[in-house]
Order: sequence, then C-alpha cells, then structure tokens
Amino acid sequence: MKILVTGGAGYIGGTVAGLLGERGHIPVVYDNLSHARRDQVPAGVDFVEGDLADRAALENLFRSAASCGAPFDGVLHFAALIEAGESMQKPEVYFRNNTASTLSLLEAVLAHGPRRIVFSSTAAVYGEPESVPILEDARLQPTNTYGESKLLVERMLEWFHRIHGLRSASLRYFNVAGAPEGPGGITRGEAHEPESHLIPLILDVALGRRASIRIYGDDYPTPDGTCIRDYIHVSDLADAHLLALDALESPAAARQRFVYNLGNGQGFSVREVIESARRVTGHPIPAEVHPRRPGDPAILVASSEKAIRELNWKPRYTQLDDILRTAWAWHQKRYR
Repeated sequence: MKILVTGGAGYIGGTVAGLLGERGHIPVVYDNLSHARRDQVPAGVDFVEGDLADRAALENLFRSAASCGAPFDGVLHFAALIEAGESMQKPEVYFRNNTASTLSLLEAVLAHGPRRIVFSSTAAVYGEPESVPILEDARLQPTNTYGESKLLVERMLEWFHRIHGLRSASLRYFNVAGAPEGPGGITRGEAHEPESHLIPLILDVALGRRASIRIYGDDYPTPDGTCIRDYIHVSDLADAHLLALDALESPAAARQRFVYNLGNGQGFSVREVIESARRVTGHPIPAEVHPRRPGDPAILVASSEKAIRELNWKPRYTQLDDILRTAWAWHQKRYR
C-alpha cells in the first residue's frame, strides 16, 4: 500500500513510517519540520515538506500521487502540537494547528481519496476519568485545550463517516516511550524540540544534561501524591496503527467508526518512573517538586482490551523497566 504519513518526521510518525517500509509498503512523509528534523525521516522514505494548513499543497500532493498511477491507499495522521501545558496558554494555536488544519486534510481526502484514515488521538479526551482503567465509552471531558483540539477532530470524523462514508479509526493513546529495536539496533528514539516529556527529561538528568528532574505536584489523590500515567512502547503503538489501517478494509468499518485505547493497562506514578530510571541507568537522578500544572489529570490509565480483542494486537513491552531500557540505549547513543 502507498500510505501518506502526516507528521512522519516526528518520533511516533517516523517510527510508523519506518515500520511501513520494513513491511513492504510505500510510506510518503508530509511534515512541516516545525518540531522535527529532516534527518529523522527513515532512510529511503519519500519526504514532502509542507504544512497541513496549506490546502493547495495538499491538493498538489494528492493529485501528483494519482497522476503517477499510484494514489494513496490510506492516511496515517500524526501531525499535531502535543504540549498540554502550552495549550492552556495558547489555545488558539492548538485549535488552528490541530483542528482546523486537520479539516484541510479531510477536505483533500474527500476530494481525492483514499477513504481510510487512522487518526492519532489522545487519552486527554477523557480528562479526569470517572473510573480506572478507562474504557472507550467513558465520558469525554477534556481538562486542557490540547485534548479538546483532538476531540473536535474525532467529532469531525464521526460526521464525515455518517455523511461521506469516510472510514476512520481514532487511536487514543497515553504516554508513548522507548525506542524501536531492530536487526540493526536502535536507530531512533523520543526527542522533542523543546523537550517536555517525562522519560526523556529524566534520562537527560542521568546523562548530565540536566541537573534534576521536576515533579509538577505531589499533592494529587494518588498513593505517592504524583500523577499516574500509562506508558506504551512506541513499537507496540506502531504495530497497532498498521493493524487499525488493515481493519478499515473490513465490512464493519463501513458501518461504524473505530475507536481504540492503546496503553499498557497499568499505571505508574511520576516517582515510580523516576525509580525505574534509577534502576536502569544506575544514576541517582535528583528530583525537585514544583507546583501543579493546570490541566493535568491525576490518573490516566487505559483499558486496551478492545484493541487486543478486535485488532489482535499483542503488546510486547509490558514492563516499565524494559521500556526505559530501550529509551536509555537510544539516549546514550545519541548524546554520548
């Protein structure tokens, strides 16, 4: 299949683009490089620099693919801003970039095909969950504008399915971490510019690139007072995207839109993640407590049973130390 991967120069999109190539598909990466670098695109993968807000560029991309006799068979949509804290300071930027720009993409898809799209959504659409682990039919009540910007896309996809027959799958995932391991070793890992995610920040401390790790809030209603999150390995997440894309060929996809949680099924507090990193790295990793950030739910833990059952998804990395081990291997390789 020839697959358009928006945001494919990023951590998750690039991992998925690489997996598509390994499995004999033809990924085409479309990215504006605002939070990524050209050298993060997997080797041998076609790359087009462009912005989703540029409707004319999208039209040209779809038309060019069709005129070459190889139109796109599907879209994997990762391109988005992802910082929940920043979204509470600049909500207009998130609604423009994540929601309005996705509408431009969907309009191009409706005009040129294909009628299959897998959307990179988020557990932030749930907000403060009423029960844990969270099921896909839980109430959707985001506590930050990042989550709201993604939820609005999900609602668009629902209406586009009803009215236009667009087949889509929304994958709501939690904290993604780790680095893919292949025959040639670990070649890519998690790095954002600027970095704000917990695990790479912790590993920066172990490498001496930061003096300490900040804990934002230790007064949450959790056993140790710090936020609890569900961590999923990026390779397991990549597998799920390809399985979801295949599932959109099924007769069931014509009747309903697919929604799946993707997570480890167990939660780890910020302090537990720090302790895991201490074990893996052998570094003391000093920590300091700071006030809570607005919009951070206390607990986000997924039930992934639906994806396991319906997609036949089989996560390989279920232990936090194993996830940290692959992330640590990549960090050492990159920064030493």
